[in-house]
Amino acid sequence: MPIENIPEVYLNANEQSPELFVYDFKMTNDVVKSKVNLSMNMFSFLLVGKKQVHFVDNVVSVNKEQSLIIKKGNCLWTELLDNDDVYYCKLLFFSEKKLTTFLKKHSTIDQNRIEEDPYFIFENDSFIISYLNSLTSISQTNQYFKNKILSVKFEEIMLYLLNKYGEKFELYLHSLISKETSSFNKVIESNVYSNLKLEEIAFLCNMSLSTFKRYFTSEYKVTPGKWLQDKRLQRAKETLQEGIFKPSDINLDYGYNNLSNFSVAFKNKFGVSPKDVIK
Repeated sequence: MPIENIPEVYLNANEQSPELFVYDFKMTNDVVKSKVNLSMNMFSFLLVGKKQVHFVDNVVSVNKEQSLIIKKGNCLWTELLDNDDVYYCKLLFFSEKKLTTFLKKHSTIDQNRIEEDPYFIFENDSFIISYLNSLTSISQTNQYFKNKILSVKFEEIMLYLLNKYGEKFELYLHSLISKETSSFNKVIESNVYSNLKLEEIAFLCNMSLSTFKRYFTSEYKVTPGKWLQDKRLQRAKETLQEGIFKPSDINLDYGYNNLSNFSVAFKNKFGVSPKDVIK
């Protein structure tokens, strides 16, 4: 089963993920355990149907009387139709930057007590229904005003849930502020000299490839392909200089499927062929 990169699949081609993004999701067929790479935290306002989400160590199910906030990362979604033969939910994606700004304004809680929960369930009460109607109405405005209003609407729903669910909700919001830099760097450093492809390293980081590339470039100030190639070729050179292995022994270990590609990349970087550096 292919992996769905969300919200990227809902955006126009070459469009980057915005800070806030609303998407109406409808379907007329059951979908069982679809693989999802969620690159942003997300509200899933369920209006028709049933939803089940499998995480690493637990599972949650909701019906149309409830909605969810889901933490970004890898998970499995099961979405089931109801008697109307349709499934419908409104999705609201929000960036970590927006969440951090909100918490700086409104949170006073002791962050040492944060629990790492991947989801938060809340009731679809009359306020939520009215709120969803207001989200629908702003979709007709131009993009500039839509973005401005959506920013206000994000703070509105956060304040409402904070007032209704109190400390429990506030602790959950803090758990969504990932230690992304440290965990991201850990995955990168652990796989520098592996033969994993960029797509595979991105999945280990719980990111789509496009998000991974943007985040990597922001962190390391160079594209991931260039950075990994330089690191791996440098290590390959050091290995060959030890005089134990031949180029054909190590090209696969450093991500090159054939010796020819390895030799070309090596010579482009160091000005000599791999065999020329063997002692």
